[in-house]
Amino acid sequence: MPVDFSGTWNLISNDNFEGYMVALGIDFATRKIAKMLKPQKVIKQDGDSFYIHTTSTFRDYLLQFKIGEEFEEDNKGLDNRKCKSLVTWENDKLVCVQTGEKKNRGWTHWLEGDDLHLVFTSDFY
Repeated sequence: MPVDFSGTWNLISNDNFEGYMVALGIDFATRKIAKMLKPQKVIKQDGDSFYIHTTSTFRDYLLQFKIGEEFEEDNKGLDNRKCKSLVTWENDKLVCVQTGEKKNRGWTHWLEGDDLHLVFTSDFY
């Protein structure tokens, strides 16, 4: 197992987040609120099983998955789309590929020192 992501993580910056939300078709008002939030992410990792709970003053989101096993993800409260997601290890990074309404959608998490990084991807972004 590459690295242990377990911990509590606080958002420091959200560079280019608005462009990602525009690519997903998220409405103007929701984008403005989302850009101002400073969510906290609690990650519990047990081997290749993950529990990720993201909380903010606006919405909470819970994600549970096992590395290498595709699952249906309901992004209710985010962009309100359902997709199939598959998370894999790429060296010490968690890489998620999502298939559904939007092409080439996904995210990557990695650690650098005491910081958790997250990059979202989607076509048109």
